[in-house]
Amino acid sequence: MAERQLLRGNEVIAEAAIRAGCQCYFAYPITPQAELLEHMARNMPRLGRTFIQAESEVAAINMLYGAASVGVRAMTSSSSPGISLKMEGISYIAGSNLPAVIVNVVRGGPGLGNIAPSQCDYFQSTKGGGHGDYHMIVLGPSTVPEAAELTMLAFDLADRYRTPVMILADGLLGQMLEPVELPKPIDPASLPTKPWATTGAAGRDPNIILSFDLGPENLKRMNEALQAKYREIRAREIRFEEVETADADLVIAAYGSTARIAKSALRMARAEGMKVGLFRPITLWPFPYDALRAVADRVRTVLTVEMSAGQMWEDVRLAVAERAETPFYGEMGGVVPTPRSILNEVRKHAR
Repeated sequence: MAERQLLRGNEVIAEAAIRAGCQCYFAYPITPQAELLEHMARNMPRLGRTFIQAESEVAAINMLYGAASVGVRAMTSSSSPGISLKMEGISYIAGSNLPAVIVNVVRGGPGLGNIAPSQCDYFQSTKGGGHGDYHMIVLGPSTVPEAAELTMLAFDLADRYRTPVMILADGLLGQMLEPVELPKPIDPASLPTKPWATTGAAGRDPNIILSFDLGPENLKRMNEALQAKYREIRAREIRFEEVETADADLVIAAYGSTARIAKSALRMARAEGMKVGLFRPITLWPFPYDALRAVADRVRTVLTVEMSAGQMWEDVRLAVAERAETPFYGEMGGVVPTPRSILNEVRKHAR
C-alpha cells in the first residue's frame, strides 16, 4: 500500500501533473498558487522535463499553445487575474483542437482583489471566458486527495478530446494540508502517439494546426465540428456526487471547498432532525443538469451555496426550473462560509 503524505493542495496538483506525464510547464508567479509553481520548479528539471517561469501570463499561455501542438502533455497554472490574461490563448488552444491543462486557484475579485479563497471565476471558466463558441472541460475538486485524482483525469480528458481542461480550485484548497496517497506515475513514453502533432513532416504530409480561417463557410464547419465534440463530452463525461439526497426535503447545491463545508452543515442539520442532502457537481462544465433535475423532482428546496454572488446559481436554476424553490446563500471577497452560517440558511428554508 502506498504511503499517505500530508501535503498542500497546490503541491498535490503539481505532483499529480508530473505523475500524469506532464512534460512541459509554463507559468508566472501569483498568489495563492505560488507553491504549485515552486514544486514544478524544483522537480521538472530534475526529471529532464521543461519548466519555464515566463515573463508574463500571456507568454505562458502561448508557450502552452506551442507545446500542446507538438503533442506533449503540458500545463499552466495561475490565479484569477492571471487567468484573465490567458483567455485569448485559451481560445486559440480550443479553436486549434489541442489538449492542454490549465489550473486556476481562485482568489477574491473583481480586479486585483485579494489573495483569499473565492469561487468568483465560475462564469469565466464555464461560460468560455475568451472569445468564440468554445468550452473547456472544467473540474472542481473538493478535497486535496480529489485534486490529485482530477489532475490525472484532466490530462486524460484533454488527450481524449483534444481540448483544454481546467482544474478550478480556490485559495482554500490550494493552501490546505491533507493526507493524500499520490497516484502511481505514468511513463510519458507509454502514452499513445498523436499523429496530428507538428513533429516534423519526414515521410508524410505536414500537419497544420491553427484556429484561423478567413472563409466563413470553412470556419462554420470548424465550429460545427467543435460543437459535435462538445455534445459527445456532455453525453459521456458528466460527474457529480450526491450525499443523503434519497429522503431529503432540502438539498444544498455546492462545489469545491464550499461543498466540503456544506457537508458539515448537512450533518449538523441531520442531527437537528432536518432532512438535508447535498448535490455536488464535479464537472462544472459540462454541468450535470439532468442529474440535478432528477433530484429537484423529489425535493422542495435546492439551496445553492457559493463563495460568489451566485454564479453557479444560474446553472442550478436552469436545471431546477419550477420543480423546487431555489434560494441562494453566498459570501464574496474572500469570505468563507462556515458550517454554522450554512446551517442558519438551511433553517430558514427547511420545512
